Amino acid sequence: MLDWLNLPYLEWLLPIPVLAALAPVVWLVFRGTWRELDADAAVYRRELAARGEIDWRPAAVFVIGGFVLIVQAKIGRSTVFDEHVWPALRAAAEANPSKYGVLTQYTELLGRAWWAAFRVVGYLLPLLVWRLLFPADGILDMGLRVRGLREHVWIYALAVVLLVPLIVLLSQRPDFGRQYPIFQKAGRSWVEFAVWEVLYIAQFFTLEVFFRGWWLRACRGLGSAAIFSMIAPYVLIHANKPYLEGCAAIVAGVVLGSLAMRTGSIWAGFLVHSTVGVLMDVAALSAKGALPERLTALSGQRLVFAGWSAVVWGCWGIAAGTLAIWAAPRVRRWRLRNGRAVGG
Repeated sequence: MLDWLNLPYLEWLLPIPVLAALAPVVWLVFRGTWRELDADAAVYRRELAARGEIDWRPAAVFVIGGFVLIVQAKIGRSTVFDEHVWPALRAAAEANPSKYGVLTQYTELLGRAWWAAFRVVGYLLPLLVWRLLFPADGILDMGLRVRGLREHVWIYALAVVLLVPLIVLLSQRPDFGRQYPIFQKAGRSWVEFAVWEVLYIAQFFTLEVFFRGWWLRACRGLGSAAIFSMIAPYVLIHANKPYLEGCAAIVAGVVLGSLAMRTGSIWAGFLVHSTVGVLMDVAALSAKGALPERLTALSGQRLVFAGWSAVVWGCWGIAAGTLAIWAAPRVRRWRLRNGRAVGG
């Protein structure tokens, strides 16, 4: 159905009109938020100037953030594990043939655990350093509060409603299947699938803390520019993903960043990010006929689950239901207002 996207020039050019069409929509939705952020930042900077102080937080964010991201890109790769860590583990395990045989079955999973560990630790590291540099800043204020979640849940529900059908369609593309799951053997067994998804969700949570929590809150003195200062590094961590997904990260970064600044919370963004991530894995494995059936990689015990489609569309149904519940009273109020206007 989406074979036409395999034409390179069409794929390369498609994001341009899409982004151009979405830009005014995003602006209309968040222009009030951006203006408030800029007004608050102007007051904040005037107060600093009156005291003769400098806000070093943005500079600290760019330096610490850059260090974290380069370490993850250069050392936190699974290939580094394969080249430098795995040989030492293999040498230690060779003395015990039974353990060595088990260990070799999970080499790729161990490499992905290395990848996930560097992301989880790296994304949380700035919070620890921040307490030393700026002790007056509260950690909970780095997006970890739940306030504002209910008020804006409709936007997150709408994101899931729109993205699930797109995921199902894109799962048929070869590049999607090559990319997901990132741990390619996730469907070999239930244990590997479960371990991988836990690792995957953990790094999604810490990613949201890093980009939409710490980064934005620490750069609040920049106003709405804080959101856009976060976009470039956020998009670049998608450099190895499919091209269209990388372009979509521009929109996702602006929307999730704006919502996080409006609500002061990263929780709903994390739920959407992790839900979409897991469903992308399920859709990719399903398209390849590689969903888990064995209990472990070494087990002959089979556990076949036939309800994967129900899981995918069940998530879509929950999001659609949430959206409907949110919209129902607002539609009723709109009808009442218009009814009175007509009657008057």
